[in-house]
Amino acid sequence: MNAIPREALSKAVTGTGSGATAARGLPVDGFGAAIKPDAKCALIVVDVQNGFVTGGALPVKEGEAVVPVINKLAERFENIVVTQDWHTPGHASFASTHSGKKPFETTELSYGTQVLWPDHCVQGTEDAALHKGLLLPTAQIIIRKGFHKEIDSYSAFYEADHTTATGLAGYLTQRNIERLFITGLATDFCVAWTALDARRAGFEVYVVEDATRAIDMNGSLAAAWEQMSANGVKRIQSSDLA
Repeated sequence: MNAIPREALSKAVTGTGSGATAARGLPVDGFGAAIKPDAKCALIVVDVQNGFVTGGALPVKEGEAVVPVINKLAERFENIVVTQDWHTPGHASFASTHSGKKPFETTELSYGTQVLWPDHCVQGTEDAALHKGLLLPTAQIIIRKGFHKEIDSYSAFYEADHTTATGLAGYLTQRNIERLFITGLATDFCVAWTALDARRAGFEVYVVEDATRAIDMNGSLAAAWEQMSANGVKRIQSSDLA
């Protein structure tokens, strides 16, 4: 597997680097037969929270459209993991924490360049709650991330310093799960970083494109698909699963 140059995603957001000018997505991987999830498969539902849908603090365009697709997919999986952004008040990733900064600008933190966001998904608020339309009664675990005040966390596996683990890899390994099907919000941030870190941890990874939506700032979506494809992440549609 190639190294994971996630700096390319940050460059796309800030309008620099080749990812910023990518005008196309990558081809959808083709399969001769539908994929049937089994006991070694898990559905990963990333950050489908009130904060990331219409009316939320950081809405992703058409974010709520993933809910019925994910609900339908969930019927096919016996293993389901849910993640939640779970920030402290005054989190380092919030523009309001940095004097003179505005949302979607960047700053340098101890682990590198950080995109600054509107305050969102603060612990215990309605903004941080899972979307009420999600129907995931068989989900076994919720991974909360971004709760360390000085470190952001897009990935379900590692925080943004790339070293602080959430424990998800160990959980999946102990459950003998080998193949991950990733859905949720947003494709070019939390979904992509989760997919890349899952590959880093040795899992076979699929991103279900129609069960995701993107922020897509300055070519960040194209850059994310490029990085995921380069690292062995397979791009599929919900119709590819039996």
